[in-house]
Amino acid sequence: MTALRPVPDVKLEVVIACGQSLLRAVYRALLEADPGIAVTGEAQSGEEAVELTRRLRPDAVLMDIEISDFGCIEATSKLCADPGVPVILLSSLDEDERIFGALRAGATGVVSKDTAPDDLVRAVEMAAHDEAVLSPGLTRRLIAALVSRPEPTLPAGELLADLTSREREVVALVAVGLSNDEIAEQLVVSSATARTHVSRAMCKLGARDRAQLVVFAYESELLAQPSQCARHAAQS
Repeated sequence: MTALRPVPDVKLEVVIACGQSLLRAVYRALLEADPGIAVTGEAQSGEEAVELTRRLRPDAVLMDIEISDFGCIEATSKLCADPGVPVILLSSLDEDERIFGALRAGATGVVSKDTAPDDLVRAVEMAAHDEAVLSPGLTRRLIAALVSRPEPTLPAGELLADLTSREREVVALVAVGLSNDEIAEQLVVSSATARTHVSRAMCKLGARDRAQLVVFAYESELLAQPSQCARHAAQS
């Protein structure tokens, strides 16, 4: 006999945005199999997702990166505008530019469409609590794509000036998907110290969450050396 999980007093409310009705039904079934999640709305376009989210004010939006109308980047930007709602994107492994654009626009997380059901539920829960989520496979692809560019997108000297060497190292580790506990183990420090370094880096860079730290790391020279990226990615 399998023990039932206790039903929480307050459920996380989620809006699903996907252009295919069958997939929306699948995502709803997967999420609502968890007693702590309630799907309160479904949208079949980016425009509808924005309108529905503004009306329902859910705890998170799970959106297919191939959403129509606005497109995922514009829809993400509108959804994350003040007061924003965390957006988790469902993506394939061949959509690097759209993934990166959505992260710039404020997406809290990106998960692969072939992710395990339990991992999808966990990603939604983490995003609803303002924790960034990036599937390891997607992280490695972003690193590979971005380090191949000849020049960093932004002037790294100006962006890095306020960070200590340890904070730069921590941001690079965040960018390849390491959690605070994993960063602590990598740097041989306590978890509390790792959290402090991450928080200070976010404050100095004006990053809203860890996902924006990832964007910063990719657009600066923190991950400019392929060998460094490959080494950290292999440990994530």
